[in-house]
Amino acid sequence: MDSTSSPEPGLRPLLQFTRALTGDRGLAEDVVQEVLIRLHARGDRISDIDHLGAYVRRMAVNEYLSWGRKWFRQRPTPVLPEPPPQSDHADRHAEHDWLRTELAGLPRRQRAVLVLRYYAGLTDAEIADELGCSAATVRSHASRALATLRIEITRLQELPT
Repeated sequence: MDSTSSPEPGLRPLLQFTRALTGDRGLAEDVVQEVLIRLHARGDRISDIDHLGAYVRRMAVNEYLSWGRKWFRQRPTPVLPEPPPQSDHADRHAEHDWLRTELAGLPRRQRAVLVLRYYAGLTDAEIADELGCSAATVRSHASRALATLRIEITRLQELPT
């Protein structure tokens, strides 16, 4: 490896050296990966290194020697924890379709208030400006619309599945 090229031309000899050093191909690849990440982080200072090949080999040796100390703190487990359950994509679309249907059943002003509040993120005063009414009227429309949606949700939950 010279200082003007990427480390790739010397990658195979570095991997062979590190494999001989570690005695394990997987560990050698991990060590080389860490060395290349650290070498890349040096960026523009690589050109200042006179014997890049020797420098990288020394980095590999140091990384291998510190590997045990680094991984000593991390305990691998044979069984990974279960990932948190994710909702079904189809269920989410069904809920969105249901919400659109229910919003369409609301009076226009109530629907406009809910969309401006929850979708656009406007405050009551901004919604009042937008609709040309008072903030109290906005709160009244929102309250009635949410009550209507709550009644519908309650009714759906009471239906037998």
